Amino acid sequence: MSEATQKAEPVNTPNTENDGKYLTFQLAGEGYGIGILKVREIIGMLPVTPVPQTPHFLKGVINLRGQVIPVVDLRLKFNLPEEEYTERTSIIVVEVKGLAGNIPIGIVVDTVSEVINIQAHEIEPAPAFGSTIDMNFILGMAKTADGVKILLNIDLVLSAEELGAM
Repeated sequence: MSEATQKAEPVNTPNTENDGKYLTFQLAGEGYGIGILKVREIIGMLPVTPVPQTPHFLKGVINLRGQVIPVVDLRLKFNLPEEEYTERTSIIVVEVKGLAGNIPIGIVVDTVSEVINIQAHEIEPAPAFGSTIDMNFILGMAKTADGVKILLNIDLVLSAEELGAM
């Protein structure tokens, strides 16, 4: 075999780019996951200060140990019905890539589940719903023992314009 042939990878090699640990959570009874490396911390609900002239899904800001962090309600961002917060409602503080570097943002979820390890062979591509629906923020659909988890690319959940508004 030539050296070039030895280095070539088989065509059907699984894509291991999305392999890894994911923090899973619930929104409106559905399971979601975010890559654990994007998660800074998980906190209970704190008082949120509303900010005028912001999108409806931006609940406001919180003061987390002296740092002001915008808080997005993922239910509202995903056009799910709004519900009252409970004792299980949590804020996941994530690091999102913005135009000026990483930005800490809190995302409100119904409940945090667990950290799970997901292999590439357990992840299916997001289904195509037509060209008018932007599904770029979905990394894929993970098949787990509990059902299907929607894996999010949190950097793409909020557009550059929305991040600029914050």
